Amino acid sequence: MNIHLIKLLDAAIGRIVASVFPAPLRVNTPSTITSLLLIRPGGIGDALLLAPAIRSLKYIHPKVTITILAERRNAGVFSLIPGVDKLLCYDHPRVMFLALQNNYDVVIDTEQWHRLSAVVARFVSAPVKIGFDTNERRRMFTHVIPYSHDDYETVSFAHLLEPLGIGAEMADVEVPFLSIPDAASVKVAGILQSIQEGPYVTLFPGASIPERRWGAERFKHVAKVLTNFGVKVVVIGGKEDRLQGDVIADGGGALNLAGITSLSETAAVIKKSTMLLSGDSGVLHIAVGLGIPTVSLFGPGRVKKWAPQGDHHVVIYKGLPCSPCTTFGTTPSCLDNVRCMRDTSVEDVVNAVTMLLKSVVRP
Repeated sequence: MNIHLIKLLDAAIGRIVASVFPAPLRVNTPSTITSLLLIRPGGIGDALLLAPAIRSLKYIHPKVTITILAERRNAGVFSLIPGVDKLLCYDHPRVMFLALQNNYDVVIDTEQWHRLSAVVARFVSAPVKIGFDTNERRRMFTHVIPYSHDDYETVSFAHLLEPLGIGAEMADVEVPFLSIPDAASVKVAGILQSIQEGPYVTLFPGASIPERRWGAERFKHVAKVLTNFGVKVVVIGGKEDRLQGDVIADGGGALNLAGITSLSETAAVIKKSTMLLSGDSGVLHIAVGLGIPTVSLFGPGRVKKWAPQGDHHVVIYKGLPCSPCTTFGTTPSCLDNVRCMRDTSVEDVVNAVTMLLKSVVRP
C-alpha cells in the first residue's frame, strides 16, 4: 500500500469513519504502564523526532514494552532509536491485523492531521487513547492534545505524554538521541577508508518534494569551494539522489555515496563527519539526533516546527511574505518559481558552512 493510496483512503474513508464512529469513554490513566503502542505513519523526519519522547517514556516507565506501528517507508528509522521493543508496519494488512489483535495499556497516535491512524487507534484494544486535536480525529481518543505549528516537533510529541503524567519539560532535546547499529559502523569504516585523513562534510541534495530542493549545480559549487580549502565532501542520499550526486562529484569535487548506503549506514557516514549541509529533510534530523552540526536550507517549510534547535546549527531562511506555505505536510504549487529557495545564493551557503567549520574544527 503506497502513500498516495493511503491519502486517498484517508480522504474518502478516514474522514467519514472518524466523524460517525462513537467516541471512546474517557478513563483515568494507569499509574503503571507495561505495554504501549505508538502509531507513527509518514516520513522519516517525524519518526526521528519522536526519539526524545520514547526516551522519556522509558525513563519514567522503565518496564514498558513499546511497540511502533509505522509505514514501510519510515520503518528503517527505528533501528536508530533506542527503546523500541517491537516494530510493525502500518501499511501491511496482515501485520495491521496482528496489531489490532494485541492488548495495550495505552495507544498514542502521533500523526498530526490525517485521520486513518486515529481510526486505527480507536479500534486498538487499549483503555487510554491519546492523539492530536486537529480535526474530526479528536473523536477517536480518550485524551486529546492541542497542536501548534509554532512548537518544535519534539515539543509537540512531548505534549502527547502529558496525560501519562510526563511533563513537557522532558522535551529538552539532549543529544545524541539516536544510535548507530554496530554493523553499519563497521561497514562504513571500510567504505570511507579512502578519506580517513582529515575532516569531511556530508552533503545531502535530496528532498521529499521538488520545492525543497536547492539544485545539484549549486551544491556542486559549494563542494568545489570546500575541496579547494582542503575539506573533503561526501554526498549521501538514496538511489533517487544518485544522479544529483554524480553532478556534484563531477570533476573530483566529492565522493558520491548516494544510493550505495542504507539508511543506518548513511547515519554512520554522518556520524563520522564534521557537519552536514542539507535542505529541509529527514536526513537533516539524523544529524541533529547524532549531535552533528548542520547548515540547513529552508524555503516552504516551517522553521519553528522543523529547523534544528541549539548551538552549531545554522538555518538559512529568507523569510519571504509567502513563507512558510507548507501546512500539515502539504505544500501548494508555487506561483513564484519557489523564490524562497532560489534566493538562497551559493555565497550564502559557502559563508555559513565555512563559518560553522571554523567554530567546530580545532586547528
